Amino acid sequence: MGFDEVAAAIDSIAHQWRAARPERQRRRHLERADFGLLRDAGLLRVGAPEDQGGLWRSLEESARPTCSLYRTLAAADSSVALVSSMHPAVISLWLISPDPDQPEWEDQRKAVFASAVDGVQWGTITSEPGSGGDISKTKATATPAEGEPFLSGALYTLRGDKHFGSGSGVTQRMMTTAIPDGEDEPTVFVLDFDGRPWDGTSGLELIAEWDGAGMAATQSHAMRLRGAPAVRLGFDGPLVPIAAAAAPFNALLFTAVVLGVLDEAVALARERIAVRAESLRPFEQVEWTLAERDHWVCCQSYEGAMRAIEGGDPAASLYAAMRAKHAVAELAESTMLRLTRVLGGGTFSLSSPFSRWFEDVRALGFLRPPWALAHDTLFATSLE
Repeated sequence: MGFDEVAAAIDSIAHQWRAARPERQRRRHLERADFGLLRDAGLLRVGAPEDQGGLWRSLEESARPTCSLYRTLAAADSSVALVSSMHPAVISLWLISPDPDQPEWEDQRKAVFASAVDGVQWGTITSEPGSGGDISKTKATATPAEGEPFLSGALYTLRGDKHFGSGSGVTQRMMTTAIPDGEDEPTVFVLDFDGRPWDGTSGLELIAEWDGAGMAATQSHAMRLRGAPAVRLGFDGPLVPIAAAAAPFNALLFTAVVLGVLDEAVALARERIAVRAESLRPFEQVEWTLAERDHWVCCQSYEGAMRAIEGGDPAASLYAAMRAKHAVAELAESTMLRLTRVLGGGTFSLSSPFSRWFEDVRALGFLRPPWALAHDTLFATSLE
């Protein structure tokens, strides 16, 4: 099974989900059955190299087909698409990484890839209250522990508060960050979320269930880590090169999710507007024209960043992907606003898909990452 076969299966699933859109958009929770369908379709195998049973060849070859899968899913169900996209986003730290002669690192990488092939769903719960989305500002702590680790690597226990744990309850492995005892800099850890209760007895305590207006069904719960078992990233060296290598792909992956939502919204709006085009007032004509134009700009930004990644220059890839992500997040929100102006007051009803989509693209703009942190990154890379 290759990308073409997985894409065909995802297209079929997306078609089914579109037919059930009203019910799916009203959900405040995730359905395990949805993730079973995606697993059986082979989607989780994007997190492993071809030579280990997965789909991934290289960043240059695999970024486009991978992002396309999640763009298709987002057009059908934005919440499920966002949670699902965390899987390759997290595993990219192992997948798109320097390959030094570090046996322990290679052992851990192989274990991570094997888990993806076996159908283990990965996610992330790195954000902390007051951090502004900056993982370097973590206050969580990590203490070495005795025992058999659930993944190849050193076992620790973690303490601290985390939120935006998208996919809580359906993901088995969650990436996070913490500062190890006796060290000054944070690093990455993998938490075991598989079947663990949330009452604090096994290290995880639910602080608050997700109740966001946007991406309402992502189960992005807040958790308190009370000695939660975790395995440390096996790479012996600073985190920066690992994160930098994966950053362009991750930026474009989340851009694909935003764009998938916008694709569907513009397509449905076009159908509704076309039947009354002759009766549109000048203001409505202008708003639709600008909305359609901005969607086109979003598509071009995404395509430009994708071509930069395919070009193989890491600096150019990061520059383009960060700017495409920012532009699409901003333009998606303004485009949705224009569409609602043309389509009328009915879009404010919770029964309207446009009201849900509007909140979804706003949520993605604020949370992946927050605007302030995004602008910091844009400025830092603008003068290099």
